[in-house]
Amino acid sequence: MAAPEGAPSLVLAVPGTPSAATRMLADEVVSIARSELPGLDARVGFVEGELTDFPISAEFPSLASVLAHAAKERTARYEQALAAGVEAQEPAGPVGVVVPLLAGPDNAQLRQIRQAIADSRVAAELTDVLGPHPLLAEALHVRLSEAGLARADRARLFAVTTAADGIILASIGGEEAVQAAGITGMLLAARLAVPVMAAALDQEGAVAATAEQLRGSGSQQLALAPYLVGPELDPTVLEAAAKDAGCAIAEPLGAYPAMGKLALAKYTAALGITPQPVASGG
Repeated sequence: MAAPEGAPSLVLAVPGTPSAATRMLADEVVSIARSELPGLDARVGFVEGELTDFPISAEFPSLASVLAHAAKERTARYEQALAAGVEAQEPAGPVGVVVPLLAGPDNAQLRQIRQAIADSRVAAELTDVLGPHPLLAEALHVRLSEAGLARADRARLFAVTTAADGIILASIGGEEAVQAAGITGMLLAARLAVPVMAAALDQEGAVAATAEQLRGSGSQQLALAPYLVGPELDPTVLEAAAKDAGCAIAEPLGAYPAMGKLALAKYTAALGITPQPVASGG
């Protein structure tokens, strides 16, 4: 299956302060999406990016600029077709489908994204965030195993002496985000056969309190698993929370292949395109 001709752009909305590492992560996510759907026009827009003129030259273009750029390109293609005597339909429908690079709901970030769409003054559709989803549980499992905090495969019988016997799933976005993370947490608990509890990084003391709750129920070796892609939070916040809770920490989800697959799934669902099944990697 290929992207329909003239389909809107997939615009990945990247939260947080732009950086070279964030740009690389976002480029990897859209590259995965393009590989899953040939012909896909996928772009990266930064929620806190730079306003830039047409054509875009900035390394970290704002989401509003990227949407405005996509609109100008669509209009230019239509005008070129008319000038060449080619029969063409006047552009209609959304210019882009904006997919937030967020694992869970965060009203503050989503407000910024909606404002950027309004600032662009073009028609664009905003999708839901990437989770909850079984693929995120898979990604969390992989990140924990990479840090030596979980068995890579539960079916393997050898022991991992550093494996955690209790997981704190750390999210941002308040109680709604904790509830959403908890759904993925149940899937992760089933994979690891250890208790998993979600806690909000943006609620003071919540991670440490959750750690005490897990210890009270018998868990001794705890791990903090960030239910975050990465750019949306200063990493020092994660480190401080892990220190307060007295537990080891895994890396954020990052550019795990599931991120690109889930972003594409949000895009195809918004357009009513029948996507290929979103397959698990293990």
